[in-house]
Amino acid sequence: QVQLVESGGGLVQAGDSLRLSCAASGRTFSKYAMGWFRQAPGKEREFVGTINQSGGSTYYADSVKGRFTISRDNAQNTLYLQMNSLKSEDTANYLCAARRGYSAGDVRYDYWGQGTQVTVSS
Repeated sequence: QVQLVESGGGLVQAGDSLRLSCAASGRTFSKYAMGWFRQAPGKEREFVGTINQSGGSTYYADSVKGRFTISRDNAQNTLYLQMNSLKSEDTANYLCAARRGYSAGDVRYDYWGQGTQVTVSS
């Protein structure tokens, strides 16, 4: 089992950058593929992107492709989401998630964090 805690959210202006972190407990972080999701008030949870266990493969939603970058540091048990050129429509609660197998198109994850709020003012 793995526990996930996100951090780094906040209030920024459109065009700014922000980096989110997701700290994972336990010694098996490197065995999990990781994903980022987001959920805005009144909307369904939306897939943002995913990264495989080694960090060598990533896959992004079209809405963030070219602006967001997912990375991980297995030695530090930490997942990152670098967000550039932020837009008001990026405002949401951002959650990280873990799953045992990497599958770019599969949004079923086994473990979830509570999320960190990102608000982008226009």
